[in-house]
Amino acid sequence: MLSIDAVKQQVAAGLVLDGAMATELEARGCDLSDALWSAKVLIENPELIYQVHYDYFKAGAQVAITASYQATPQGFAQRGLDETAALALIARSVALAVKAREDYLAAAPQAGPLLVAGSVGPYGAFLADGSEYRGDYALPQAEMMAFHRPRVRALVAAGADILACETLPSFAEIKALIALLAEFPATPAWFSFTLRDSEHLSDGTPLAEVIAFLDAQPQAVALGINCIALDKVTAALKVFSALSAKPLVVYPNSGEQYDAVSKSWHSDASTCTLADNLAEWQAAGARLIGGCCRTTPADIKAIAQRCR
Repeated sequence: MLSIDAVKQQVAAGLVLDGAMATELEARGCDLSDALWSAKVLIENPELIYQVHYDYFKAGAQVAITASYQATPQGFAQRGLDETAALALIARSVALAVKAREDYLAAAPQAGPLLVAGSVGPYGAFLADGSEYRGDYALPQAEMMAFHRPRVRALVAAGADILACETLPSFAEIKALIALLAEFPATPAWFSFTLRDSEHLSDGTPLAEVIAFLDAQPQAVALGINCIALDKVTAALKVFSALSAKPLVVYPNSGEQYDAVSKSWHSDASTCTLADNLAEWQAAGARLIGGCCRTTPADIKAIAQRCR
């Protein structure tokens, strides 16, 4: 695992992130209509997760985000798995990404260095009710830390280079995760949020307050947004760049619109792509750029080609 300073240097230089895991798994025949979402495939067909990671590296991604977004002991317990088995699956999510990195670098040694980011999804993802886009849940800080601690510990122990604390809608949860990170002082993290609008977190907290808090945290090496509509990105990034000197991270959805009630996607009239927006996002301070829902290796390849 790299040092925080080494990760900071790579982040500051700019990195291409991967794209959607679930979209690719579905394209390869997986049924993810399940509360565990892509974490279900850690149990049923881990080889497919390895292959998706490999294909994103081959497309030009420099960071693989593990399939642990919804992988928690609490979620696996609902499938009858004990904590030991659950933690082994979380560790497997890192091992699959690390193996894909090793195999890709063996074939293309000029591609390195490549990072593995351990995905830490919000409590709302465990609830599986769309609340990661609302932030309308609350746990006392100690309970929120207790929820996240086993997964974070497993990801770190398995060798993740950085944590991707992602799709966060709640300021209270962000503060709990920062408090938890203090227990892992050698581990850097990026923090990316869902937004109500370009100036507020999904739970309504002003971004000015959130960013001022995170700017003072040395383990938070980048901050930004993910799982956001394509046409909302630039305005939000401009707010972030005006408030923070840290590198910004952005990985939006493909341009389609998600209905959290029906859990379905609907096409947008726009034909604009992630790569079309790249220069604009870089000008607004984005240094870690990739894709979230409904994006593919082709999207990442287009970004990588323009970043060279």
